[in-house]
Amino acid sequence: MSDVHNRTAKPVDIGSRLELMVDDYLIDQMIGGAALRLHQPKMGEVVMATDEPWEGNACLYRSVFQDGDRYRMYYGAYQYDVGEGTISYPHPRFLCYAESQDGIQWTKPELGLVSFAGSKRNNIVLTSNSSGPEIAADHVAVIKDTNPNRAPAARYKAIAAKYKEIPRGLFAYQSPDGIHFSPLREQPIITEGIFDSLNLAFWDGQRGQYRAYFRDFRGGLANGVRDILTATSDDFLNWTDPARLSFPGAPSEHLYTNQIMPYARAPHIFVGFPMRYVDRGWTHQTDRLPGLALRRRRSAVKPRYGSAVTDALFMSSRDGLNFRRWGEAFIRPGLRPVDNWVYGDNCVAWGLVETQSAVSGAPNTLSLYTTESYWTGHGLRLRRYTLRIDGFVSVNAPLEGGEFRTKPLLFDGERLALNYSTSAAGSIRVEVQDTTGRPQNGLDLANCPELFGDSLEQTVHWNSGSALNRLAGQPIRLRFVLRDADLYAFQFL
Repeated sequence: MSDVHNRTAKPVDIGSRLELMVDDYLIDQMIGGAALRLHQPKMGEVVMATDEPWEGNACLYRSVFQDGDRYRMYYGAYQYDVGEGTISYPHPRFLCYAESQDGIQWTKPELGLVSFAGSKRNNIVLTSNSSGPEIAADHVAVIKDTNPNRAPAARYKAIAAKYKEIPRGLFAYQSPDGIHFSPLREQPIITEGIFDSLNLAFWDGQRGQYRAYFRDFRGGLANGVRDILTATSDDFLNWTDPARLSFPGAPSEHLYTNQIMPYARAPHIFVGFPMRYVDRGWTHQTDRLPGLALRRRRSAVKPRYGSAVTDALFMSSRDGLNFRRWGEAFIRPGLRPVDNWVYGDNCVAWGLVETQSAVSGAPNTLSLYTTESYWTGHGLRLRRYTLRIDGFVSVNAPLEGGEFRTKPLLFDGERLALNYSTSAAGSIRVEVQDTTGRPQNGLDLANCPELFGDSLEQTVHWNSGSALNRLAGQPIRLRFVLRDADLYAFQFL
């Protein structure tokens, strides 16, 4: 039952923070055709090929972030050579580094740190045994630590996995410049988990603690489901006992990665882009997928190597533990006729960055990066995808119309701004109500002219000229009426 007429409903204090419509947390009631709608990013260009001799076709896991006037990328480097029923590995596992001025054109600087084939003219940052304990150097996540109290020598941090040998564990590294890394300590910081994925950790400024997300198997390694654990820490070294993520209403599915991060524009909300792993076994349709000959060679080593396929999902959370996970794919394998529908493709890099739009004068877009052609030749391709700012999910309504009402809210500000899009015939109108659903004087629907167009931040106007600041700190509800429109986010400013 709606709580529109429940005067005792506790208001949600949103202050002046940006609120994304990624879930129904703020929604009390939807009417008509209004519904939450997942949006898929647009496929862009290939921005990198891992075709150097020290790289390879298994350069799966990556960390990407903007650091001042440049973008940084850290990625694992490895190669799988498939023979007749065998797999060989021509070189050790490495962690490599690339950088960019725009997030589109990437370079691989010669770092001079690690010798490969007798030369240090490469972009290798770490090997599996170059510093500290034995690790899988291609399973490393790197961050710029935003904790204001972190030491200068630990401006950048990394989480590295040891997962092949028992005991397994995660190890912490630090760096003053993002290039030269050393262990924070020799012993593992987390030992409960399986860790054969990209395991990551970051400073959660909203809650004043570090958060880690890492791989486990629910139900055991032999026959379990690939799953995600989380833990928190005050110092990056001592962590709480892990807790398993919860996905209310979502089916049990293999989640190969997690790629969880605070969304920069609304850091109280976590977003994640796990790679979903699906293995139906070898079916008639498997014969029709691209790369049949190589698929059969991989399958001769282990059946799932040829039959499994992967895509990317979207999920979000407000507490870091309970996630709304969409079943529909965020990124599908798509129509590429070669090197596609491969186990390990569509692995999203950890990190969202803003990049300049390809349309002159248009606002920035979000860029994310995904793998393709995994395990299919002597190199892997990295493709950029773009998404509207805040554009993961919207409340959408068709031309016939729909509306929704929020729960009681407390806000701080003088105006209400929307991130929205409509068709030429579509529109959005907003009404401000008291907690019982009664329109506030001058802020009713009849006084709100239609908003139509496309904007990341458009202020709602009422013909009465009534100001919102007189209601700041008082419980209110918002009523949104939409026609062929999408509302992505709103904010009091």
